[in-house]
Amino acid sequence: METKEFEFQGMKLNGIFMIIVLLLLFVGAVSSVIYGAVTESGLAAVPAVVLLLSFIIGLCGFVQLEPNEMSALLFFGKYRGSLTRNGLYWVNPFLVSKKMTLRARNLDGKPIKVNDKDGNPILIGLVVVWRLKDAYKALFEVDLQEKETKTVNTRMNALERFVSIQSDAALRQVAGQYSYDNIDEEAKSGEITLRSGGDEINEELVKKLTERLSMAGIEVIEARINNLNYAPEIAAAMLRRQQASAVVSAREKIVEGAVSMVRLALDKLQNEKIELDEEKKAAMVSNLLVVLCSDESATPVINTGTLNH
Repeated sequence: METKEFEFQGMKLNGIFMIIVLLLLFVGAVSSVIYGAVTESGLAAVPAVVLLLSFIIGLCGFVQLEPNEMSALLFFGKYRGSLTRNGLYWVNPFLVSKKMTLRARNLDGKPIKVNDKDGNPILIGLVVVWRLKDAYKALFEVDLQEKETKTVNTRMNALERFVSIQSDAALRQVAGQYSYDNIDEEAKSGEITLRSGGDEINEELVKKLTERLSMAGIEVIEARINNLNYAPEIAAAMLRRQQASAVVSAREKIVEGAVSMVRLALDKLQNEKIELDEEKKAAMVSNLLVVLCSDESATPVINTGTLNH
């Protein structure tokens, strides 16, 4: 991400030193007033006014930065650079300071209704971890549409609303590229879905978010889907469909196992040299399959006949 921000190169003095200087200016102004009152000299008021004005103006030059904070400095509307090292500084009092925080922030987006690749309405939500990377872009290339952005919190809250709107748009775009799930496993074998995609879906989400948020100087640290469900109007129908698919898959396994057991029984009879005609074999196979594949316990029937004609 190309940055337009640069370090402030103008006058920057130690804040503690300037506190001492301003205190001396204030003491000098008070002393001048006292001296003028004692000597009844009007000329003493001139240095008193000058020192007092210097003291008041000097108070406007302090900039205090905590760890992972920065301050963009403007001189009559022109960007002069940014202060990024934490500490107490004194700069030109006519510079306007706009603070921003560089700390990581979380966005827990509310689930939104979108259509997946197959047109099914789903509810999907995401969590985004982001931080400010380029304060110049955030302050001067994006209109945050806020009347009051005079404090760090109001600026960051306005920027968070921008991230929220762009996150919803990116989430809709990503969700529309994939199916919710592979209902028809044979037709869509190996296809990435929202439920099974995992890291691939999250990587695509980070990519789309980075494309949208880079204009505001924002770095996306992590983004992942944290809520995924069918919309209420189709949830019941889709649940029945999934249950039916599960039942069919289970039946296939049961039949496969039953056929293996019947084959094992026929081989065992042959090894024991027990001869059965084709009609008896067919009856035995039919009975075994019914017993093995039935959902309920089989009712035994006693055959009083013989195995030979």
